[in-house]
Amino acid sequence: MTDATAQPDLTPEDRKLVTLARATRARTGAAEGAAVRDSDGRTYAAATVDLHALQLSALQVCVAMAVASGSKGLEAAVLLTDAGALTAPDRAAVLEFGGAGVVVHLGDARGAIGATSTT
Repeated sequence: MTDATAQPDLTPEDRKLVTLARATRARTGAAEGAAVRDSDGRTYAAATVDLHALQLSALQVCVAMAVASGSKGLEAAVLLTDAGALTAPDRAAVLEFGGAGVVVHLGDARGAIGATSTT
């Protein structure tokens, strides 16, 4: 099993996001886990919301939490999912709130990061 915190290409701050996303997904049993770091260094972690009346990806919930907390932007995001790519709505939420240059790491349920991009 891969230890997500040992990935040498991630900064210590980004490894923390992986750990938060992984723990949130495991705790809730959700389809996805995500974590973001805002421009003030605060972190937010969330899982997928899949209710009949409300469906949000884990990354969308993290962005909403940051907005609702008064954050002014994002530095980085991690999404742990079985999907092979970041969805257009997830990318749009990160780009709209975080602007250009936000690092986005995409990984699997174990926390192994398979792709990194920027907005």
